[in-house]
Amino acid sequence: MGDSQRVSVGIVGASGYGGVQLARLLLDHPKLELAYLGGDSSAGKAFGELYPHLAHQFPQSIEPIDLEQIADRCQAVFLSLPNGIAHTMAPTLLKRGCKVLDLSADYRFFNLDTYLAWYGGERHDQEIAKTAVYGLPELYRDRIAEAQLVGCPGCHCTASLLALSPLLKQGLIIPETAIIDSKTGTSGGGRQAKMNMLLAEADQSVGAYNVARHRHTPEIEQICSDLAGHEVLVQFTPYLMPMVRGILATVYATLRDPGLVRDDLLTIYQPFTATPPASAFSPVASIPKPNGQVGRI
Repeated sequence: MGDSQRVSVGIVGASGYGGVQLARLLLDHPKLELAYLGGDSSAGKAFGELYPHLAHQFPQSIEPIDLEQIADRCQAVFLSLPNGIAHTMAPTLLKRGCKVLDLSADYRFFNLDTYLAWYGGERHDQEIAKTAVYGLPELYRDRIAEAQLVGCPGCHCTASLLALSPLLKQGLIIPETAIIDSKTGTSGGGRQAKMNMLLAEADQSVGAYNVARHRHTPEIEQICSDLAGHEVLVQFTPYLMPMVRGILATVYATLRDPGLVRDDLLTIYQPFTATPPASAFSPVASIPKPNGQVGRI
């Protein structure tokens, strides 16, 4: 299956906004081979037909979702699907030895009861869910490297936690004072048509949405609580902006030491946000290849 040093990767849900950006990023990775692009709603269509600007880079067509076939061809699989679907697919892929990275909310929570309280539905994968690692590398890089199942963070959560985490880890803020004001573009709502995402509705307007009940709230609180060592509640308000993409989170919190100055904070944040050394991107987890050799990701 191609270069023996390359890891074969598949994307389920490749035609969505998340899937296409993921495909573009994976294409630039020197150690990965994009072996499968899948999705039921667009199956049979050429990827270049859906995204003409990428036609010269992706000659593949979108294929139907067949978990057994995916597992035969891929060592790692990204699930870029709406919430509530990944957990029906991940167990089969994991059983077949695939590494699974879920971009939905299905495997983001340490406690599955929290997921059920905010997202609803039924789950029959409790034991598998316990093995999932929260996929924010700035916090859990070593655990991600060893995990077979990764729950990738939500968009607002990523921006908010990158702002809060360095201070929480150092115990420099009063956790309960955290206030998050996060603004997002319309592509965050996905590719399906929604009235509030129409140009006539969203343009020249800024609107808060899901105030006090946004599903990213418990996700942010979960990680803040993990870092603080006790339960933490935050005030989180998301806003829809009249732009296509991007997130800007402005985060407020009370410093325990009001004497901290800008240079002190830069000293704290720079190591946290710095690009890891090249060794951090080198192979970190062995994955059996179909020909019996060992690949890495």
